Amino acid sequence: MGEIENRPHDPSQMRISDADRQRVADVLRDAAGEGRIDLDELEERLELTWQAKTYGELVPITLDLQATGPVAPPAGSPVRRTPSAVPAVGHNSSVAIMSECKRQGVWSVPEHHSAFAMMGGVLIDLRQAQLSAHETLVNASAIMGEVKVIVPADMHVVMDGTPIMGEFTQAKDKVPAQVGPGSPVLRIRGVALMGSVTVQRQPAPGTPKKYLGTY
Repeated sequence: MGEIENRPHDPSQMRISDADRQRVADVLRDAAGEGRIDLDELEERLELTWQAKTYGELVPITLDLQATGPVAPPAGSPVRRTPSAVPAVGHNSSVAIMSECKRQGVWSVPEHHSAFAMMGGVLIDLRQAQLSAHETLVNASAIMGEVKVIVPADMHVVMDGTPIMGEFTQAKDKVPAQVGPGSPVLRIRGVALMGSVTVQRQPAPGTPKKYLGTY
């Protein structure tokens, strides 16, 4: 009994959180984007990531991918997505006229971005984007079209638009919000004329559906 009480605490047996799994998933996606692992290996490692329960199980998944060492327990504050080593392409605007425009993956978002859809669709995915400022303003307008903005769980969203025979709203979250004092802020302004401008929190790309839960 005395041996059990005096046994040193093993950090590798600490239980991990979804935020820890998310950090590893971000590292894996960046590695795939840089060509260090292929898509099959990415899928395999993501599966192991979302099945892991302790740091001992989580650490080996990225041990060979990080020059600075494996993923460690968080310091306490929410961790933003790790920027890719490849320079991200910046876009000041997204326009779709009777067509479709998508901004996804790793891309650079300026402090002000404009989105316009006329009888078409614009998709702005900020889950892996590199933000230029703590507060980002998106001027979004849709005329008989759709502008959809996807954000990560830790982004605070402020909607301030005008629907005219249309919809300007925040859709039901598909992942629980993890907003705190240090969370980046997204403000969306504009007009939806016989169209829609919507924003929705979604889990990181590649997250297996069976681990998402229902919210």
